[in-house]
Formats: sequence, C-alpha cells, structure tokens
Amino acid sequence: MSETNPAAAEPVAPHRYTATLAADIEARWQDFWDADGTYAAPNPSGDLAGDPAVVARPKKFIMDMFPYPSGAGLHVGHPLGYIATDVFARHQRMTGHNVLHTLGFDAFGLPAEQYAVQTGTHPRVSTEANMENMKAQLRRLGLGHDRRRSFATIDPDYYKWTQWIFVQIFNSWYDTEAKKARPISELVAQFESGERQAPGTRAWSELSAAERSDVLGGYRLAYASDAPVNWCPGLGTVLANEEVTGDGRSERGNFPVFKAKLRQWNMRITAYADRLLDDLDALDWPEAIKLQQRNWIGRSEGARVDFAVGDDAITVFTTRQDTLFGATYMVLAPEHELVDTIVPAAWPEGTHEVWTGGHATPAEAVAKYRAFAASKSDVERQADAKEKTGVFTGAYAVNPVSGAKVPVFIADYVLMGYGTGAIMAVPAHDTRDFAFARAFELPMRCVVEPSDGRGTDPTTWDDAFASYEAKLVNSANEEISLDGLGVTDAKAKITEWLAERGIGEGTVNFRLRDWLFSRQRYWGEPFPIVYDEDGVAHSLPASMLPLELPEVEDYSPRTFDPDDADTSPETPLSRNEDWVNVTLDLGDGRGPRAYRRETNTMPNWAGSCWYELRYLDPHNSEKLVDPEIEQYWMGPREGQPHGGVDLYVGGAEHAVLHLLYARFWSKVLFDLGHVSSAEPFHKLYNQGMIQAYVYRDARGFPVPAAEVEERDGTFFFEGEPVKRELGKMGKSLKNAVTPDEICAEYGADTLRLYEMAMGPLDVSRPWDTRAVVGQYRLLQRLWRNIVDETTGEVTVTDAEPDEATLRALHKAIDGAGGDLAEMRFNTAIAKITELNNHLTKAGGPLPRSVAEPLVLLVAPLAPHIAEELWRRLGHQESVVHQDFPVADPAYVVDETVTCVVQIKGKVKARLEIPPTISDEELEKLALADEAVVAALGGAGIRKVIVRAPKLVNIVPA
Repeated sequence: MSETNPAAAEPVAPHRYTATLAADIEARWQDFWDADGTYAAPNPSGDLAGDPAVVARPKKFIMDMFPYPSGAGLHVGHPLGYIATDVFARHQRMTGHNVLHTLGFDAFGLPAEQYAVQTGTHPRVSTEANMENMKAQLRRLGLGHDRRRSFATIDPDYYKWTQWIFVQIFNSWYDTEAKKARPISELVAQFESGERQAPGTRAWSELSAAERSDVLGGYRLAYASDAPVNWCPGLGTVLANEEVTGDGRSERGNFPVFKAKLRQWNMRITAYADRLLDDLDALDWPEAIKLQQRNWIGRSEGARVDFAVGDDAITVFTTRQDTLFGATYMVLAPEHELVDTIVPAAWPEGTHEVWTGGHATPAEAVAKYRAFAASKSDVERQADAKEKTGVFTGAYAVNPVSGAKVPVFIADYVLMGYGTGAIMAVPAHDTRDFAFARAFELPMRCVVEPSDGRGTDPTTWDDAFASYEAKLVNSANEEISLDGLGVTDAKAKITEWLAERGIGEGTVNFRLRDWLFSRQRYWGEPFPIVYDEDGVAHSLPASMLPLELPEVEDYSPRTFDPDDADTSPETPLSRNEDWVNVTLDLGDGRGPRAYRRETNTMPNWAGSCWYELRYLDPHNSEKLVDPEIEQYWMGPREGQPHGGVDLYVGGAEHAVLHLLYARFWSKVLFDLGHVSSAEPFHKLYNQGMIQAYVYRDARGFPVPAAEVEERDGTFFFEGEPVKRELGKMGKSLKNAVTPDEICAEYGADTLRLYEMAMGPLDVSRPWDTRAVVGQYRLLQRLWRNIVDETTGEVTVTDAEPDEATLRALHKAIDGAGGDLAEMRFNTAIAKITELNNHLTKAGGPLPRSVAEPLVLLVAPLAPHIAEELWRRLGHQESVVHQDFPVADPAYVVDETVTCVVQIKGKVKARLEIPPTISDEELEKLALADEAVVAALGGAGIRKVIVRAPKLVNIVPA
C-alpha cells in the first residue's frame, strides 16, 4: 500500500539526513568507488595482479547465484541475497581478508527468445537492455562488486570457454578402475594396442570410422543418442527431467510434456554418481539440500538379473533378489527398446482376454498403450492409481531360478528413468505388483513367510506381505535352496549363484539419469561439433572457438500444437544453410572437408556450470584459468578438502539442477588436470524469500497492492472489499515494490538496513513498506549524533567517554562483529541500534573514540553514510578498507548480574553479584540474604540447587 515519507511533512534542517541528502551522498560515493577501484580484488598473477601485501592476506571468495536479466527489472525481493553477500564481504575486508566479490549475468535462455517471438526483437538486443537496467539498479544499492570481473554468458569471449569445456568433456571417458575421467585418446590407444577388446569379434583396425564412433560414443562423457526424452511441443524443444514439473508440464510456460524418441546430446553425469554422493559429506551445505541431492542421485544396492526371452534377455535391477522364486510376470516400460523386438505377430494360444486390452494383435495393443502412456507425466505414472493399466506384449520370459514361463507386460508404472526400465513382478510381496496381478488375473507365489498368521496362499490375502525380517519359503530348485534363510543371507546366496552362471550379478543402481543437454532453440551456445559425410561427430579445435551464433531470418523456435505428441522439433539454426554446411580443415591431417554443423544449442544451464572460474581470471584469452590464480582462490585447504568458493548464496530451488550440474563439470575439469578444486562451492547458504501481500477481488484476480486502502482491518480497492493473502512478490500479482521506489523515498542505505533487519537471512519474511521508516530513523539519529543538522559541522570531541558508554560500545562491537561474521545481520543491526540509542539518550557531543568505531560498525551495512561520516571525521582513506573495531574484553563482561533466588519455585530475592562467582560463594550469599532467611522462617533445608550466576533454588525440608 502507498506510504509517503513521514519526514516529508516535517520542517527540514539544512543539513538533516533526508532522502535528498542520502541520494546525493550515495551517488557521489558510488562514483568514487568505481573511479578509485575500491573493490578491486588483486590476483597473485595475471593482468589483475595487485599489491602482494593484499594477496598475502587470507582470501575470501564470495558469490551470489547468477541473476537472469529479466525485462521486468528487480523488485525488492531480488536484492536480498546480493545485499547480504555485500555486507558479509565488507565485513571480511575489514577483518583483513582479500575479498573477491563480483556479479555477472546468466543471459541465455527461453525468456528472451519468447519475448523475441512476440516482438521481433533480437534476443541479444532485449537481453543487453535488460542487463543495463539491472546493472543500474544494483549499482544504486552500493554493492561492492569488482566490476572488472563481471561478464555475461552471452559474451563470445565467455562462451568460447563454455564450448571449450564441452570439447574436453566430449573428448573424455570415465575410467571405472581409476575412478576418474581420462582423455578419449587414451581409450583409443587401448583399443589400437589390443589392451582393450572392441565390442564384438572384430579388431579395432577392422572397424569403419562410423563403427569406431559408435563404440566411443558408449564411453564418451558427452554423447549423442536416440533415447526417450521429454518433448514439449508448446516450447518446440526437449527438456531435462529437472525442467518438468510434478504434473508433467514444462517448468517454463506450463505446457504439456510427452515422451518421445529423439537423437539428443547427453552428459554422462551418472558416471560420477558415487563421487557426487560421497563428496557431499565434506561440503558445508544445508542438510536439506544435501538430502535432495542424495535422493535425486538415489543410490541403491541390489542385483541385475537376466530373464531370457527367445534369443534376447530382459535385464532387471532389483533390491529384493531374494524373492526371485516369486516372480510370476514381468513389466517393461512402454518405451523399452526390447518391446518392438519381442512382440509376436499374433497372440499366443490361450492368451487371457483381459491381457489383450481388446486388441486384435499384440502390435496394435502395444501401439495404443504407448500413446496412452506418452500423454502422462512420470509423476502421474508413478502415482498409486486405483485403476491399474497395462497390456500383454504377447511374449514370455523364463524365470532363471524356477524355469517357469512368465508373461511380459508393458505398464505405465514402470519408467525408463530408473533401473533398467524393466521389473520382475513379485505380486505376493509388493503392493503395486499385487494390485496389478489382481487386475490382470496373474498368478502369485508366496516366498517370504508371513508372520501375521495370514498363511501362504496369496489368493486369500487383501494385500501383499512385505518384510525384511521374515524367512524365505518356496524358494528352491535342484541347485539352490533359500528356504529358511533370512533376507540378508538369501540375497547374498542367490546373488552368488546368479553370478556363477553368468545370468546376474550384485550391483549398485542409481535413480540419477544422464543429463539431456540439447535444446532445439536459437538463444543458446552453439555446439562446437560438426558431422562428416559418414555422420561421425568431430569437435572443433580450440583455434575455431568461439563458434558464434549466426544471424537467422527467423530465430524463433517452431512450436506446435501443445497437445500433439506426434511432432518433431525443428531448430532455428537449421534454417541457415550457409552456416550449417561448411568446408573446414580441423587440423586432423585430412585437409579441408565438407561438414554439417550441429543445429541444436546447449541448455541455459551450460554457462552457469563453470562461471565461478571465469570470475577468477576474466580476461584470459589463452586458457580457461591461470592455475596459480585458481589454486589461490579455490584450491583445497584446511577444512575445505575439495576446494571451492568460500561462500555461495542463492535460492534452494536449484538443488538438483544448477548445483548438481556444476559439481559434475567441476569434477571432470579436476580429473583432466585443468583445476585443483574438485567441488565448485564449499559453503552454500540459502537465503529466504521476501514475500508480499496479494490482494484479490471477488473474482480472485489480483489488484494493485499500492492502491488498496485499509479501513478498520478490512481492505478495499476502488471502494470494493478485497481479500488479502501472503504470497510471492511479482509483476503478475501486482504487488511488486521496486528498489528504485524505496531508494527514492528513503535512500539505498535504508533499504539495505531494512532488508537485513527483517529477520534471519535464511527465513522468508513479509515486506512492509511502512516499516522501512524505522531504519530510516536509525540513520537519521546516527547522522545527528555526529553532524550538526543546522551547520553541517562535525560535533565530536576529544573527551573521554564514561564507563557506561564504553561498556555499551564494546558490547556492541563484540556482539555485532560476531553476528556479521556468522551472517546474523538482523541481530547485528539490533545491537548497533541499541548502542546508537544509548548515545542519543546520553546527549551531548560524542567522543571521537566512540564516534569512529560506531561508523565502522555501520560501514558493512550502510556503506554510503559510513563513507560520508568517515571522511567528515577527517580521514582520507576509504572506510571500506579500515580495520573493524576490536572489543575490549574488560568492557564486554558485565560488572554484575542479577541472580534470582527461589524457594519452592517462588522468587524471594534478587542478588547483584559478580558474573564470575562460584557455585559455593553464591550459595552462601543466598542463604545469608535477609529476605531468604525470613522466607524460610527457621525451616530446615533439604536441597540447594545452584546455577551460577543466574539462579539459586532452595528446597525446604
């Protein structure tokens, strides 16, 4: 709701701290800091090398998550994290650290492209305009960024190295024995020498170039494959699993997403699943984020088991291999590659009618069911629906332990995204399998003895019996018996038996899938890949990077009917044939040849996978990053065994997207020797959200919050009552408040203080424009304590402060300093406010020995007013690099504390005592107190409980 500046109606002294004076102060010092290079962080070498004395200090690398340059600009919720890292960075500088703190822009992505489709504006034009607007808004907040290090992911000088990293990943494979990535050339050498046998019976030298490419594609960390993907016709592109919402729609645009088989680029992030899990333990991250990553990676131990189907085999992964004798049917995901192979021309004799779905042939049944399943999201498919759906493929597999023929179904509750896309169904001991078996009249076999008296005939049960404690039954053949064994022993025994016969093995499985890395869009990094006449992919040499985006007549993606899954994507880059079809000499000794460029682009996550490294060495055109510089800022050190950024602040919504992807890229670069840090971010801090009230009319539509009036607790818009609720802040909800508005009305320092004072940084909190004035008045009192509002002269004296003031000062220094170091900014402000109020009440000119540390205390939080007061106090050097004040312990400890004396739980006396008093001394004092003696009235004492120095509890006999 609208609120005018309360100070506007008051008579203004000529030198009073007002919004006008704040604007003047803030603009002057922002210009000075830029011109002076106040926030430039020196490197140990390279073109940003600086004062060796500064480099010798302990370093602190502080980062915010990349902002996307939105056309709407910033509202007051956006800068919360940026202000917090700025306050922390300023405090770290003042406590002797060489601080690297800067900010760039993650500028590729769908929003600019969608805007381009609507307006015809090239994405670069709108994106750069948005960046300039956001830069101006951020600068106005006084953020102490090293602007020499800033960049945008759309800068060719930047995405040259994004493409270069892709080439490194493409030309690498994961050596499972060495447990690290190695150059693909070393794998080729193994094939050439015969150290490693190529798949099949032919030698490596006998394979064609295309065949060799296919073999290497099975090893490369970046590879193209035909696989089921999330196809979104409404966006004209495929999406990663992480970009699809729980209800099967696109995270951006809310369009339906379907399963389709397309050739796409992938990153083999699954090769790093174990390391991504294990290394979480050494990271200083919120446990909730670690848990999300652990669950997303989803490690589980079990066994792979082969079920023969004619000349093929269906491989399943199960964590309950002990129940293998109870597998009475199988289920494949509708997308499983074996489905087309095993489906017979006609239904086998005696096929149950309920299995066919009423279709004339297995092929017809499978095709219809696949179309049905493709229209559902993974979440919908996994939901415990009352009606179980599926269809018989017409094929039978052989249970490897019982020899029984088991029918093979396809059903939507089995996904290609977990395990092998196939399950052995043990309906007696799995609730979902039990329901499916009942629906399709399938047999059930009890192999884990129920302990609840229900017996061993599953046809009489109401549901499956699942237990890890029971004994195995009905689980024997001529070669092996599991009967009588517990689950753990049975698992071990059957796994060994399967391995001996080559039909299974113990293994570890992960929920994590390889990262889909292609987008059928224009506004993204072009792949540095070309294809020869045989369709073999080749990476471009470094000398040909960056490969820049070409101009196209129509750079918008081709979109389709959002509900039509039977469409194929068409990439904007494919329309520029002069760019697509080229003659190049790749320097491989084959001379100039005709090639076809890759026409997909990288996803918007690519540029943010490594941007922390570019901040270190932003102008290096010869290498990704200078090793000495990377080691200095990000290398491993005590307490940070994997290295990484010292503090990374951003939203929790990126737990399994950006954070997981960046960790993967970092590990590949580490394995290949390009960096010393195996993790990108050592400490992660998730800030909360600034919320705002949303006002809705009778139709439920949001109305402009600034135009709502409150009358006796009821809210009105244009005379009509509206409902109020707490929600996100944003343009669509008509409740956004811009930082520009608050800066104009109160000044940037007031905005900074208010956002930091609203509550703990990691907790969401509601915005209240009316409450901003509290921090504005704090700054006015601070100003008034040092500057005469009539003359503008500094009023401090050289007098010595009294003891009460010294105690107030040093307690504030001690408390606020500790709070700033631990990012407890709200409590730091409370302690500074308490000190300032003490000084205001004391009256009279401030002693210089109090005024100067007071300004230094405020400097990290409100840097503009602090810089102005520091210079007015006669100092020539910036307050930014002054030492943070140090508390005198003698004044931090209270002279006395109040001890409560209770008898039968009731307070009978209060004693003023030294804080260091011992339990024995305190007990004597309490028992000798006149009020206590009178209260006891001569009664004996059964027990005295002493909690020095605050409490004595006396229990009479």
